[in-house]
Amino acid sequence: MISERLVKSLNEQMNYEFYSAQAYLAAAAYCSHGGVDGFANFFLAQAEEERYHAMKFYRFINDLGERAEIKEIPAPHNTFSSVLDTFKKSLEHEKEVTKRIYNLADIALDEREHATMTFLNWFIEEQVEEEATFDTIIQKLERIENDSNAFYMLESELGKRTFTPGN
Repeated sequence: MISERLVKSLNEQMNYEFYSAQAYLAAAAYCSHGGVDGFANFFLAQAEEERYHAMKFYRFINDLGERAEIKEIPAPHNTFSSVLDTFKKSLEHEKEVTKRIYNLADIALDEREHATMTFLNWFIEEQVEEEATFDTIIQKLERIENDSNAFYMLESELGKRTFTPGN
């Protein structure tokens, strides 16, 4: 039987994943308003991915015979100074997600809740990829500096991103 503490923590993470989707929509809106639709597309795909993550938690909680509780989502950060800033804030956000997933995994491990530990392993691996993706884009943007051709090429590359749900 899963503890109340673990159910509560799973629900908190599910809701944080929904919040993450909102945070990436805010970054997309900033980029769209600035006329950099390739970067906006990247963040729109990221928002879809975060909703997918939230729904994985939703289904898992329900599969455990527990109730997924949808909470109010706070307003995300909406102020950015540049495209680079959207990615830097996003990397910081992903680091917070990683911290939360690790905390959740620690609770599952402490409680010897093996099904939850197995479920969370997917997210632990996903977070390595998420942080690496944002870090790489930040490095590229910093190298580009004021090279408008390179900026356009990166925007074009990120404009091709799509999200396809995995397992």
